[in-house]
Amino acid sequence: MKKFIALLVTGVLAASVITGCGAGASGSGDDKTITVAASATPHAEILEQAKPILAEQGYELKVTIFDDYVQPNNVVESEEFDANYFQHIPYLNEFNSEQGTHLVNAGGIHYEPFGIYPGTKSDLSQLADGDEIAVPNDTTNEARALLLLEANGVLTLKSGAGLTATVNDVESYSKDIKIVELAAESVKDAIPDAAFVVLNGNYALEAGLSVGKDSLAYEAQDSEAAATYVNVIAVKDGHENDPKIKALVDTLKSDAIVNYINDTYDGAVVPYKN
Repeated sequence: MKKFIALLVTGVLAASVITGCGAGASGSGDDKTITVAASATPHAEILEQAKPILAEQGYELKVTIFDDYVQPNNVVESEEFDANYFQHIPYLNEFNSEQGTHLVNAGGIHYEPFGIYPGTKSDLSQLADGDEIAVPNDTTNEARALLLLEANGVLTLKSGAGLTATVNDVESYSKDIKIVELAAESVKDAIPDAAFVVLNGNYALEAGLSVGKDSLAYEAQDSEAAATYVNVIAVKDGHENDPKIKALVDTLKSDAIVNYINDTYDGAVVPYKN
């Protein structure tokens, strides 16, 4: 299950951090109160922007920050919280399968795109025989990196490889290059040596890179990866159509929140359109 965690961005926000189920705020029976368990960045930051919009509709949004990826699901399963916002669909599905929980996607909000960044070369047209491209080596992230490289003409994957692709699934390369597989957190360190590197959003931010300004290419909004790894509002099965959950999702997909995401995260976080 840990293989799915790499995509999730972590951070620090000026609020309490919860590490155990018993420490969180309890979900309220009041239909005008919405309790959400969230990761600090960008999830809780985005939720803060939703508070005044929901207040205008008569809802009080209470956000509690968690610093792990287990308890936010447990407190929604137990109905201590109404919803959580921290995970993408593959992680949610894997968690349900392994833990026997009954959580469902109530709405996709954003995704954090992979990008191809310059290393020793500044344009993909400069790719030449003998070059190296660094990619993450865990299953989820490596497949996304390879799909992005395929979309930009660097390589071709075997039919059906999709979101489980590894270097063993590469059918052909546009040049005689080498794909260097590294731990996700180490790929940025290869920038001085590799021709190009493929980074997910949080590690690009750590390297001081902007997806929108610095990447040579990044996952499109209508890509398979965006649709698969969209971060969602998760609720216990049966609550996805509750009025307050509908109000929460609609607010997070509103123009005001979309504009906030676009203006704040410089392409590292992208509103999901569906």
